[in-house]
Amino acid sequence: MMLLVYDQPGVMQRVMGEFNRKRINVETIVVGKCEMPERARIVLAIEDREKALGVLEHLRALHEVIEADLVDHSRHEAYALIQSKEGLCRVTGSVEEVDSIVTKSKPEKYVQTMNAI
Repeated sequence: MMLLVYDQPGVMQRVMGEFNRKRINVETIVVGKCEMPERARIVLAIEDREKALGVLEHLRALHEVIEADLVDHSRHEAYALIQSKEGLCRVTGSVEEVDSIVTKSKPEKYVQTMNAI
């Protein structure tokens, strides 16, 4: 799910409040400024498409949210930072590629996220 929002304090709290009220787990969150002044993009990975659809209209009703849409799976890209005895390794690629690398490498620690445009 991708949102375009006003870049203001408290926006993330209100957005995540909708997920909390609906008891929807968010797998990953990527937030950052974007190409438009005073705007930010929020990308949320939610496993259950039906639940994501259920919260979409509530998000669109928030006055800080300019746009809110589900993103087609083909527009997803994954990132991982993996720590092993050999050091740190950064991995990027499709969701499936990064999942496969993380699974095969069995790292001591890792952080994995997903983004979309």
